[in-house]
Amino acid sequence: MALAGRAWKFKDDVDTDAIIPGRYLVINDPEGLARYVFEGVRPEFAGGAEPGDFVVAGRNFGCGSSREHAPLGLKGAGVKAVVARSFARIFFRNAINIGLPLFISPDVERIRDGDEIEIDADAGVIFNRSRGENYPTTPLPPFLQEIVEAGGLVEYTKRMVRSA
Repeated sequence: MALAGRAWKFKDDVDTDAIIPGRYLVINDPEGLARYVFEGVRPEFAGGAEPGDFVVAGRNFGCGSSREHAPLGLKGAGVKAVVARSFARIFFRNAINIGLPLFISPDVERIRDGDEIEIDADAGVIFNRSRGENYPTTPLPPFLQEIVEAGGLVEYTKRMVRSA
């Protein structure tokens, strides 16, 4: 899996309420949620993010409540993947379950807002085209890659049932 796009940079401890405010939890479709992603912390994101862009953050991305709406809104906004130093466990699992790839890298601070980056998921490398640098990332285990590539856990399960 190879991904390329522009980085939207965030700091540590971005919680799910910052990703999608609680008042929008009545919306259940990803595209509807996308209009409100990061509304309170980066209001320009919803109108400026383009399909294929990345969210790049520090430690503990997705902390807070276990709302599935947070990764759904990111996916609806066209975010190709999230790269962070670390993720809250429930956010990590929710993202994988809806088919949003996540990458852990100790070098996220080297990526600047607006940098063009490319991720080779199989090799575990992030290439920062804007700076000409490579950073390591922890590749997803193969079974999680299969879930993401299927489009999420529901689609993965349907495939498994059909092939049985």
